[in-house]
Amino acid sequence: MDRLSATGLLPDTFGGARDDISMQLSLIWAQIKAPLLVPLLRVAVFLCLAMSLMLFLERVYMAVVILLVKLFGRKPEKRYRWEPIKDDVELGNSAYPMVLVQIPMYNEREVYQLSIGAACGLSWPSDRIIIQVLDDSTDPTIKDLVELECQRWASKGINIRYEIRDNRNGYKAGALKEGMKRSYVKQCDYVAILDADFQPEPDFLWRTIPFLVHNPEVALVQARWKFVNADECLMTRMQEMSLDYHFTVEQEVGSSTHAFFGFNGTAGVWRISALNEAGGWKDRTTVEDMDLAVRASLKGWKFVYLGSLKVKNELPSTFKAYRFQQHRWSCGPANLFRKMAMEIIRNKKVTLWKKVHVIYSFFLVRKIVAHIVTFIFYCVVLPATVFVPEVTVPKWGAVYIPSIITVLNAVGTPRSLHLVVFWILFENVMSFHRTKATFIGLLEAGRVNEWIVTEKLGDALKVKASNKVPKKPKFRFGDRLHVLELGVGAYLFFCGCYDIAFGRNHYFMYLFAQAIAFFIMGFGYIGTFVPNS
Repeated sequence: MDRLSATGLLPDTFGGARDDISMQLSLIWAQIKAPLLVPLLRVAVFLCLAMSLMLFLERVYMAVVILLVKLFGRKPEKRYRWEPIKDDVELGNSAYPMVLVQIPMYNEREVYQLSIGAACGLSWPSDRIIIQVLDDSTDPTIKDLVELECQRWASKGINIRYEIRDNRNGYKAGALKEGMKRSYVKQCDYVAILDADFQPEPDFLWRTIPFLVHNPEVALVQARWKFVNADECLMTRMQEMSLDYHFTVEQEVGSSTHAFFGFNGTAGVWRISALNEAGGWKDRTTVEDMDLAVRASLKGWKFVYLGSLKVKNELPSTFKAYRFQQHRWSCGPANLFRKMAMEIIRNKKVTLWKKVHVIYSFFLVRKIVAHIVTFIFYCVVLPATVFVPEVTVPKWGAVYIPSIITVLNAVGTPRSLHLVVFWILFENVMSFHRTKATFIGLLEAGRVNEWIVTEKLGDALKVKASNKVPKKPKFRFGDRLHVLELGVGAYLFFCGCYDIAFGRNHYFMYLFAQAIAFFIMGFGYIGTFVPNS
């Protein structure tokens, strides 16, 4: 060995071996690149550009509609008859419709008092309203607390009913369906649904019920959400930007043009006869609210969105809770689309234009294409073109279209425009989970009906913030989802290095920034960057 080293044969031998391996790899790469990778990547780029155009045109269309709505002042009060419900001396309180308020909850220790208190504080004749608390809690201590709270309000003269069941079949849909079977519900005309963290203002019913009373073709009045903890951290600010666009643009456009939009599952009032005609609550997907809305729309019912009426609620404050929520919100619509596409096409009660809106705009572009193109194009295909210079992405597809889409999305929250770069990176990371959930829904794979209740903190937000005790990070490298996320980050980082090494310098800044975002979120899952709940 010493003799070989002294004569210089050993380094030459290993150096030659390395050169041989490099040459062989280069040869293999050259052989598979031209006949296989280049055509495949070109097809992928074409498909991604087509989906980007679909999303771009949809965003521009909605922007134009919103602009026209603002210019011509097409408020709901002008499009539909609305006037306050007047007192009747002869009829007394019986002139007011009977309203049921349903509050489904599950182990809501931190917020049950807030939600029950807000519902009991609604301004409406006391003998014309029933508060129904649907408690599916599995923790006996929490069940006792919720029941005691109901009894406390009942002692004050509030007509409140505490309802439980011996199983959680159907989750939220099952609880709502079971609640509608109670005998006292038969006397009710309308039902307001409020999730456990929602706190409506006292005039909530005064502003929504008149639309239903004076417009017999209207089935649903939906209010907007107002986020009480939007300023808690950067993650909640990012969520606010995404959801503000949904309420400011998507819901408003659907209401103004087609009298259809997806029911948000809470902060809305339904006409009970319309709910029953549509088939009631079904638990076949994790988006029972959207399922009901689509079925009611196919029966010819109209929906009204009130952007001026805001109901306070809470955003998920941990990344784990947000990830589970986004899985449900992405998987459910895709699965519902699979189940209802042919039913929508065959329906004869609605116009062709409305069918196109529901199938193409509502489901295909917003619920499927938007997730897939964001991840596949910007996190997989675009970085891959760094390795294959024969495939180029036109500047309009790589820069102009995503920039315009980003601006149109960001205008919904003007106060957060300076955070738009962080929002882009955050949304691209989340598109990884949404794309995965979308395919699970389309294929009806294993987690298609997974339902994990989003954790709410309520008043405990302030307490936790002031009394937080540092914890050691909990590393759980065995979780496949974490490894995949870190793997995407490594892929993007390698693409950025390759872009610099070979002097192309096309996207290296974006690739490095996106890689860091994936790394942060990946390690955040295992407790390094996101507080343990």
